[in-house]
Amino acid sequence: MSARIEIEGLKVEVEGKEILTGLDLTVAQGETHALMGPNGSGKSTLAYAIAGHPAYEVTAGAIRFDGEDVTEMAPNERAAAGLFLAMQYPTEIPGVSLTNFMRTAVNATSEEDMPVRQFMTKLREHMADLKMDGKFLERNVNEGFSGGEKKRFEILQMAMLKPRIAVLDETDSGLDVDALRIVSEGVNKLRGPDLGVLLITHYTRILNYITPDHVHVMAGGRIVKTGGADLAEMLEAEGYEQFES
Repeated sequence: MSARIEIEGLKVEVEGKEILTGLDLTVAQGETHALMGPNGSGKSTLAYAIAGHPAYEVTAGAIRFDGEDVTEMAPNERAAAGLFLAMQYPTEIPGVSLTNFMRTAVNATSEEDMPVRQFMTKLREHMADLKMDGKFLERNVNEGFSGGEKKRFEILQMAMLKPRIAVLDETDSGLDVDALRIVSEGVNKLRGPDLGVLLITHYTRILNYITPDHVHVMAGGRIVKTGGADLAEMLEAEGYEQFES
């Protein structure tokens, strides 16, 4: 049976303000879900709650991964279990090279350390897929990276860590047409029966490259409508106003 993340009745507060108001969602390996909605609807709050960010307090409901409640799990434990978050605003880490960061992350989420030669071969292969120059290997994580380079590095992490469920929080944000295409191609290459994707986006342009199996509309901290890829086309034509109260 494929792994899945099951979210039931989830309520989340940030600094005492309730953002998620009872959200239900299930994403299984092999599926691609697009989560869309206006700004302030709670999309990124859901992403950080799934990842276990301490500032996002779960006050009700449950997040289950592979049948186990992970609500109280630390973020590193969730990552080791196979959950991955590509952040909307990736953080710079001065003094830590991309190579050392990736090697530490890969070994931390594996049962045994990957041999150095095998690690470097895989890293270079995935970098080539994402059109990342080899010079990035010596650069510090996200330091001086453009917006597109930061997003490509997020997908590189996903390729190396091989999660079972990946949450992509507005990966298309701030990307030009070429960077959007490269990032989308990187995601599509990783899609398959072993990976479930929750693609969070405000616009439909990334869905021209990554076709979702399911589309969900979020408003007021919960999912208010679910459909197929044609739902995204309807949102492009009509907007979110009909779902806002």
